[in-house]
Amino acid sequence: MFSNLKNVFKVPDLRNKLLFLLGMVVLYRLGVALRVPGIDPDQVKQFKEAANTQGALGFLNLFSGGAFASFSIFALGIMPYITASIIMQVLGVVIPKLEKLQQEGAVGQRKITQYTRYLAIGISFLQATALTFIFGNGNGNAFFGAAQNYPQNLKLLPDGMWPRGYLVIITLVGGTAVLMWLGELISQRGIGNGMSMVIFASVVSDLPLNFYRVWQEKSWFVFTLLMLLCIGIVLAVVRVELAQRKIPVQFAKRVVGRRMYGGQSTYIPLKVNQSGVIPIIFASSILLLPVLLTNLLGSASKDSWRGKIQSWVDQYLVNSQNWVYIVLFSLMIIAFAYFYNSIAFDPIRQADQLRRQGGFIPGVRPGPQTERYLGKAVNRITLPGAMFVAVVAILPYLLLWFFDVRNFPFAGTTVLIAVGVALELMRQVDSQLMLRNYEGFLK
Repeated sequence: MFSNLKNVFKVPDLRNKLLFLLGMVVLYRLGVALRVPGIDPDQVKQFKEAANTQGALGFLNLFSGGAFASFSIFALGIMPYITASIIMQVLGVVIPKLEKLQQEGAVGQRKITQYTRYLAIGISFLQATALTFIFGNGNGNAFFGAAQNYPQNLKLLPDGMWPRGYLVIITLVGGTAVLMWLGELISQRGIGNGMSMVIFASVVSDLPLNFYRVWQEKSWFVFTLLMLLCIGIVLAVVRVELAQRKIPVQFAKRVVGRRMYGGQSTYIPLKVNQSGVIPIIFASSILLLPVLLTNLLGSASKDSWRGKIQSWVDQYLVNSQNWVYIVLFSLMIIAFAYFYNSIAFDPIRQADQLRRQGGFIPGVRPGPQTERYLGKAVNRITLPGAMFVAVVAILPYLLLWFFDVRNFPFAGTTVLIAVGVALELMRQVDSQLMLRNYEGFLK
């Protein structure tokens, strides 16, 4: 293990890429510490306490690496770009022009990336405007519901929206643009996917502090059990992330001129957890929609029909300690996993591509039978992967229910992102080492 680690620094090109990646991460963390101008620092302290303890605010704070809680220049994080990427991927199935661009290789991918950047800037502008008006004017409690116990009369902009509020909006949008630029620099000059590395740095930044809080609040026995649980979660996530169903494919022999092509055997790798953390993001976003809709109804007494709807939403759809919320969250994760896999893997397109290349699955006829076979295989492996993601996502709520452990540092979305990005980084380093005749990390 240590000899392989030494080999990483023996290769100048690989060493420079890793150092560049580390430098960009340090630069990102410095930006997280820079607060946007015009924000009341005393109010930010109360806002930070709410963001570190509440479900909805905590989810937004997770992907920004604590920047959202301190309302820094990177408060929006990389989430607008992730949202734009998901939207473009979904639209690629609906809009024929985008589908054609996806099939044009590098040229089409560059155009799609450019469209994604424009869409991300638009989304970040909408989010920055909404957050500034909501929290700047002291409307956060009405937005997140009474179950969140948001601090009363918390107003981040004491002098009103003009002129500081509009400066905050521009700063937040500019911070998202800088983050996208940093991510692309990492992809070009560093190693691994730049956007994934930014998210990885965000979700693991608070792990040491959270572990220390658990050590202070709980006994050594509970802390030891939680550490063993962390190790078990990591091992399980690694197994599921690397698990795949291999569909064998045989290519027929064909003669072109005086040469014979084909005849080899390969396979189609189908990952068990192909959707990753995207179902969790979808489910969390959908569960916040009823809160937005109830706020459109306005304030009302508890005995009125509007008050009853608001109290029901606050009790069951906002409160993460309620079993109704946990069950709905789990079911929606499983449903969105199937939805995303139906978009990411198209059996009809895959079967048509095999037929054009002269390939076939042994024992299965080309055409409709291959489509049904691939569709059935994807549906079978999606269920266990989706159920695993759902269990990992609700694990922090279960620990809070049984052990009274708040903000468990290595569970839920955090472990899925951290382990997934770490595995991808190891694959990238391993391929670079194997290319230079060094032994890699992965066996």
